[in-house]
Amino acid sequence: MSNKIYTIGREFGSGGKEVGEKLAAELGIKLYDKELLQQAAKESGFCEEIFENHDEKPTSSFLYSLVMDTYSTGGYSAAPFLDMPLNHKVFLAQFDTIKKIAEHESCVIVGRCADYALASNPQCLNVFIHADIEDRAKRISKKLNITEQKARDMAQKQDKQRASYYNYYTCKKWGDSKSYDLCLNTSKLSTDDCIIAKAYHLSRSQASEYLISEKVFVNGKCITNCNQDCDSGCIISVRGKGRFRFETAQALSKKGKLKVSFYYYK
Repeated sequence: MSNKIYTIGREFGSGGKEVGEKLAAELGIKLYDKELLQQAAKESGFCEEIFENHDEKPTSSFLYSLVMDTYSTGGYSAAPFLDMPLNHKVFLAQFDTIKKIAEHESCVIVGRCADYALASNPQCLNVFIHADIEDRAKRISKKLNITEQKARDMAQKQDKQRASYYNYYTCKKWGDSKSYDLCLNTSKLSTDDCIIAKAYHLSRSQASEYLISEKVFVNGKCITNCNQDCDSGCIISVRGKGRFRFETAQALSKKGKLKVSFYYYK
């Protein structure tokens, strides 16, 4: 059976890595993020610090496009590879590592133009994770203990770098839905009203009414905020409907919808 590969592009602070971790855990496969840098460094002979310093950083050189065809036949020993800038060498080393990993095992790969490296792989699903800037700033601020304004500035800077890197090497547009098989907005998906709607086959507006009416309890606490995140294992009670345990958001359906699993209490 062919290996299944899931690549995840993400806006900074959108929770893309967390989505990848949950997907990998649910499917019982490995996730590659920083680990990919370590493996690429080991296989290429470069030190790991070089990969960290050039990780998803933008470039301004056009030499890469001139030598790519020659490199594809000559590899690391090809003269054009030896002469090209270090950031291109790093990219190509990662490119090779991604392809080798995909040949060896099913996995989730975060960032690093993995969708481009595996463009010819029919068993690869390319996902882009994004979120509203306000939600991203709050998440970054909480995680790094900085102000929301600094978090917003950091997100915009990181997004600009990732876009420049991706657009240059892939000749596609970072974040454009046409560049991916599926785009998910974590500002809209990870909310209690979405989970309740799924559990009881309601519209999200109907589910929101239960929240506003103070009829929803998560782990015994009354919840009225539609943007409340719900983690796996949470016990959710809805007056007039019942009680269930939210298990997890599973793999994606063929129509691009998240499959959500529950355990219902009698």
